[in-house]
Amino acid sequence: MPIKKYFKTLFSASFISATALYSQLSVAADIKPNAVVAADAQLVQVSDQFEFTEGPAVDQAGNVYFTDQPNNKIYLWKTDNSIELFMTPAGRANGLFIDEQGNILACADEDNQLWKILPDKSKTVLVEEVNNKAFNGPNDVWISDVGDIYFTDPYYQRDYWKRTNPELKTQSLYRLDKKGQLQLLDADFTKPNGIVGFKNKLYVADIGANKTYAYTINKNGTLSDKRVFTEQGSDGMTIDEQGNLYLTGKGVMVFNPQGEQIAHIPVEKAWTANVTFAGKHRKTLFITAMDSVYTLKMKVAGVK
Repeated sequence: MPIKKYFKTLFSASFISATALYSQLSVAADIKPNAVVAADAQLVQVSDQFEFTEGPAVDQAGNVYFTDQPNNKIYLWKTDNSIELFMTPAGRANGLFIDEQGNILACADEDNQLWKILPDKSKTVLVEEVNNKAFNGPNDVWISDVGDIYFTDPYYQRDYWKRTNPELKTQSLYRLDKKGQLQLLDADFTKPNGIVGFKNKLYVADIGANKTYAYTINKNGTLSDKRVFTEQGSDGMTIDEQGNLYLTGKGVMVFNPQGEQIAHIPVEKAWTANVTFAGKHRKTLFITAMDSVYTLKMKVAGVK
């Protein structure tokens, strides 16, 4: 990974106005005309003050919560293009998702837990082990319309862990249902990572095997009909209203519902970790990439 030196001292102030402290830099990138990006749109670097950004999750108003995992912080980007510190410490949170009540689901892998963070910043640990063994480290999470929580559990050795080996033999996909019952859905992965759902489909990326799978979500919340969606892995992912899937890594790759790539959004000199649709009308693509966050105007809207 071509990693730019990004260990920086964060500003001590808890509120940072992106418009006041950072010029809106158009990032030099050849974004070719395509079916999803707005005409003449430019990739805009909002801020580069972080260490490694991840887990963007949009709320009902179009604001985005995202993590700076190495620094143990959750930030909030607002639709007025300002950024403020929301929470620290934050359980070394990675992937996030916001439920209909405005609570944040956080993959808090400091202690291998899945958290629910309320708007007042109080938290509840939803789950932290399976069969009396610690999770590998919950990584990314998605909530269905009926409230079922799906999350991936790969093993990435962290320097802040005391353990040096996983307690589990598999890296898996789980479901936590509305009653709080945990179910192992699929253990046949090399390293599962990004996850997102749309209608009755669930997509899970196996970044270790360089594949993304699609499942059918059954009425009882279980999964069936696992198939390879594309021979491309991903760190994070999102989906638009047309059912196009956005995968990350070397920029953002966009695939139509048939698994055909229809666009590529380059993010030069940066590993693109995750992505979501932001803004009041969900027509701004919000991208986390190493020490930076970016925005890009889109023709299509994200799923609300």
